[in-house]
Amino acid sequence: MEINRPDVLAALTAAFERYERALVGNDVAVLDELFWDSPHTLRYGVGENLYGIEAIRAFRTARPATGLARSVLRTQLTTYGEDFATTHIEFQRDGGTRPGRQTQTWMRTPAGWRVVSAHVSLLG
Repeated sequence: MEINRPDVLAALTAAFERYERALVGNDVAVLDELFWDSPHTLRYGVGENLYGIEAIRAFRTARPATGLARSVLRTQLTTYGEDFATTHIEFQRDGGTRPGRQTQTWMRTPAGWRVVSAHVSLLG
């Protein structure tokens, strides 16, 4: 298995950067597109555990569109072969005092890279 093959890493990076723009811009349609459309998809958030794409969609739709801006402090993206990857960031919400972490597991599907599992937490 090849780790971080340049072409695979470039495709994942593009999808990840698109996700980050959609997140801070509250582009729910893009966020929905980039999560795997499956009951097996999950997202653990700071205050919620979401099982399945329908629960994730409902959360995104109901979430306030304010206070989403953040600075990414550290990023680590790793691809494993052509179809599996992990992304990790450390971030700071604009105006916030607690650092945060985000971990995602991505899978390449016929439609492109999709998040199959996500976890967001705050420190302190």
